[in-house]
Amino acid sequence: MFRTKRSGLVRRLWRSRAPVEGDGETDRGTHGTGGCCMGKATKVAKSNAGSEAELKSLTHSVLKKIKEKQLELLLQAVESKGGARSPCLLLPGKADAKVGQQSYSLPMLLYKVFRWPDLRHSSELKRLSCCESYGKINPELVCCNPHHMSRLCELGEVPNSKSLLSPSDSPDSGPSSSDTVGTTYSAPVGLSDSLALQESGDRAHWCVVAYWEEKTRVGRLYSVQEPSLDIFYDLPQGNGFCLGQLCSENKSQLVQMVRAKIGYGIQLTREPDGVWVYNRSCYPIFIKSATLDNPDSRTLLVHKVFPGFSIKAFDYDKAGSLQRPNDHEFTQQPRTGFTVQISFVKGWGQCYTRQFISSCPCWLEVIFNTR
Repeated sequence: MFRTKRSGLVRRLWRSRAPVEGDGETDRGTHGTGGCCMGKATKVAKSNAGSEAELKSLTHSVLKKIKEKQLELLLQAVESKGGARSPCLLLPGKADAKVGQQSYSLPMLLYKVFRWPDLRHSSELKRLSCCESYGKINPELVCCNPHHMSRLCELGEVPNSKSLLSPSDSPDSGPSSSDTVGTTYSAPVGLSDSLALQESGDRAHWCVVAYWEEKTRVGRLYSVQEPSLDIFYDLPQGNGFCLGQLCSENKSQLVQMVRAKIGYGIQLTREPDGVWVYNRSCYPIFIKSATLDNPDSRTLLVHKVFPGFSIKAFDYDKAGSLQRPNDHEFTQQPRTGFTVQISFVKGWGQCYTRQFISSCPCWLEVIFNTR
């Protein structure tokens, strides 16, 4: 039977759909798999999205109405899992599709099929700043590229759940001058270089990034001037801070294993309402930031962010009004501004075997220039 190129593309796209159940790539162990991004770790029954046959039939029907060139662009984005740069896929945003008893817009259907089978509402999503539809309200044509979207990480108050939030504000959370080779530090970690950048007249950067492996910083500080920065180990067409190119002398098997799992890493973006972190990797990341917490809190909390999720890691307005007399990181050197710590794959704090971030195999320190 003769098969068209279009039908071949549709079949390849269907084979590349997102698995219905969780992929299991979380920081497992005796501490549970909870996190601030509720719902990612839960299993989704196929019946919730209608039968497999019904979903397949509907998806094929929708995809066959899309132009061949657009199908190729969609396939490129889906098969590379967002690793390859792909343009916007502009389609009518008001077209509806029905799965079981529920109706979805065309973009929502594609997001469910190719990214998040448990997705229920567009309010759970955040468009990435690289997208043409970013910031636009109800445009006639909407970008339906699933990898131009992220899942919004909601911070819920869970006062009795240790698996969700981990106190971690000990003075030992970062290396001291006595246990870091070649660099002298005072809290917060790494700010001696940050001050040097500021005092040398470099006003253009809005943050600098340091990469650490356990208690040792690897490479120099990376100064960020562009609104968006990719931080990755291995990313097709990657442009940004490539951790894979840094010379590390750490021979630890755990460090090498976690380093390889960084993969596509994260995207750090300065937006009008603050600085967002998008987890592009296949594993969770863990974030500690003063502006993520209640201003009256006596501790900073570690927040778990699953793959495909975004979180507003830093809020300039909140930072300007924050006074944290109980937090060592923001009292000893107030002129240096604020620091966000991000660990790849492995968490730290009360819920994990690692109490301090300096025990994590691979982690980042993002130091903001608030001047």
